[in-house]
Amino acid sequence: MSCSVAVSNSQALSLTLSHLKPSASSSSTCTSPSSSRSPSSPFRIHLQKPHSTLSNATSCGPATASNSGSGSSSAMLKRKRPTRLDIPNARFGLDVPAIPSASAPVVLDVHAEEIEKYGYSVYCKRGRREFLEDRVSAMFDINGDPKQAIFGVFDGHGGPAAAEFAASNLGKNVVNQIAGIYGSEEIKEGIKEGYLKTDSDFLKEEVRGGSCCVTALFRKGNLFVSNAGDCRAVISRGGVAESLTSDHRPSREDEKERIEAQGGYVDLYHGVWRIQGSLAVSRGIGDGHLKKWVTAEPETKLVEIIQAEDEFLILASDGLWDKVSNQEAVDIIRAFYLGTNGTKLMAACKKLVDLSASRGSCDDASVMVVRLKPYM
Repeated sequence: MSCSVAVSNSQALSLTLSHLKPSASSSSTCTSPSSSRSPSSPFRIHLQKPHSTLSNATSCGPATASNSGSGSSSAMLKRKRPTRLDIPNARFGLDVPAIPSASAPVVLDVHAEEIEKYGYSVYCKRGRREFLEDRVSAMFDINGDPKQAIFGVFDGHGGPAAAEFAASNLGKNVVNQIAGIYGSEEIKEGIKEGYLKTDSDFLKEEVRGGSCCVTALFRKGNLFVSNAGDCRAVISRGGVAESLTSDHRPSREDEKERIEAQGGYVDLYHGVWRIQGSLAVSRGIGDGHLKKWVTAEPETKLVEIIQAEDEFLILASDGLWDKVSNQEAVDIIRAFYLGTNGTKLMAACKKLVDLSASRGSCDDASVMVVRLKPYM
């Protein structure tokens, strides 16, 4: 029997055992490299880790780097170089285009605006929805009159389209409807027609969704506050809160009766009263699939001749009013209003929005504050 052992620094091991036929001429001597293998060899064990080339090898028998059966005493075991792997350069992170495409909706998280000249401040913040669905609007110096203006807050649902449309068109439609009209009842009627026209025009767009609305029209020292839905207007009179609107919800008895009289129904779903088991407000712009029961006709209240005790007006979406009471909102605004001539009302709006969120509101919240002194 002969053995061949090769040892190197790479820890590779090659072991070959060959059983040879006994002969008189060979007992324990090393065979030459040219001697052939026994054809009757019953087994061969070959252990090797082919990741390294063996060096400093000592041969005592027919051990070679290949199965060719030929070689030299200093034969080397060779390893074939593996094929090179081409790994492409990877880019990690998200590619955000600098300018969104025309088809992609613009995502607004916060909207803030303040114009001291017109006593106007507003702060809007997205809740846990995908998009901020609230919108606001303001028109000043109507017909060149600095004491004539219209403000609005719009709370969208089912997407921002209806709120966006109402914010862009409702004020203009109202102004067009009341042009040349001076009687209070005629102005109320003109406001209603402005709401209904905005609703009719939006439905022609065939876009889903709807919007609650609250508007405040200043004209000749009078204030006309209108709403359709659950956006609300609250006035501060010497620090006392007074709501100028009533929320339009299916839980209101008169709203429930109106809906049922038109063949609809109101039921309680997950603790909220809804029309046809769907919508939680009973008036607003849009909502074409429920238009038979969801009217855009507003309720309007007239505040005649604004008095000195009338300090400011709050217009806000239900994202505020669901968590903050009327009086609490007035108290917080008034703390910023007094002694500053209303110059810090933006901070007050933001504080109200943050307060609502801290109390667990998941809804979008928009708060607008209008100082009344410029319109007296």
